[in-house]
Amino acid sequence: MQFSLTQEQEMIVDTVRSFVENEIYPHEDLVERTGEVPAEIADDIKRKTIELGFYACNFPESVGGAGLNHLDFALVERELGRGSMALNHFFGRPQNVLMACEGDQKDRYLLPAVRGEKMDALAMTEPDAGSDVRGMKCTAVRDGGDWVLNGSKHFISGADHADFFIVFVATGVDETPRGPKKRITTFLVDRDTPGFVVRDGYNSVSHKGYKNCILEFDDCRLPDAQVLGDVDGGFAVMNEWLYATRITVATMSVGRARRCFDYALNYAAEREQFGQPIGKFQGVGFQIADMITEIDAADMLTLAAAWRLDQGLPANREIASAKLYASEMLARVTDATLQIYGGMGLMQDFPIERFWRDARVERIWDGTSEIQRHIISRELLRPLGA
Repeated sequence: MQFSLTQEQEMIVDTVRSFVENEIYPHEDLVERTGEVPAEIADDIKRKTIELGFYACNFPESVGGAGLNHLDFALVERELGRGSMALNHFFGRPQNVLMACEGDQKDRYLLPAVRGEKMDALAMTEPDAGSDVRGMKCTAVRDGGDWVLNGSKHFISGADHADFFIVFVATGVDETPRGPKKRITTFLVDRDTPGFVVRDGYNSVSHKGYKNCILEFDDCRLPDAQVLGDVDGGFAVMNEWLYATRITVATMSVGRARRCFDYALNYAAEREQFGQPIGKFQGVGFQIADMITEIDAADMLTLAAAWRLDQGLPANREIASAKLYASEMLARVTDATLQIYGGMGLMQDFPIERFWRDARVERIWDGTSEIQRHIISRELLRPLGA
């Protein structure tokens, strides 16, 4: 692994960072105040991203994407992490799971998503089944040659803008020595499908404007053509494509931490107490030192995990380690920055309180810190028979 970026990678970083600073930052206060992204701003960001050639950059060139590898895409996500989640959502990174589309599904879902003509949303979490995916109660049963879906999903990000949904539901149960084990199937569900309703979710303190929604299925009838992958093959779809979401959380945590750190560093150099910059006091200077050390460590851990994927090497543990460490690092960095700002850090005059609030969710979504620790320990213990 090379520890320096290539010229092309430096260009990617500079281009995306410039985009975030010029097209995302100016709208952040508006989104924070209103909790909404105006349609004209969303459309403008999407249009400019397409013109820049970065829309769906996580997809291969064979389907119209930019064809970035995992490491290059991690650099994109890291720079996007500096900006508002609600706004950079329209930079456009459709779910990689759409690569599982076959036949007519490619023309109806995959290609329009890559071109920016349609937006998708991933639906897995339920009120009683978060980390316990096999505990989901949303079901699909055969009826007259179709599938009939019933149940609900919640905490569905991006659902307010989605044209279609990638939905994971239970389609059967197997009896195993460890008890019943649900079979999972993935469906593609159009927004206007009868029996399917999208409604407002909860008012989250993290990432204002980046809304979560509730999906409700009431005898929602779907043909076989809407099955993504194989029937009862939902876990295969997850395992092949959804690992990337954990790297995204890690890389965006690094980007956000670096932006927050810049505020801490500049404030420590400019703010004076007792006749000198507060950064000269060990209580502040040592925090600055610890922050940058942790940020750099999380950055390298994350890029190394992405690099392993590009080399075709096992990376499940490394991805979990990156997600765990980077998300928890972000919490420490935002908290330390707020402490350096003192009381002003809690005021809405500065974005520090926003960074602090936004950081909290990173340790929860796309697999909690506890789930990541379980993955890491399992990967280490299994080869030893434990």
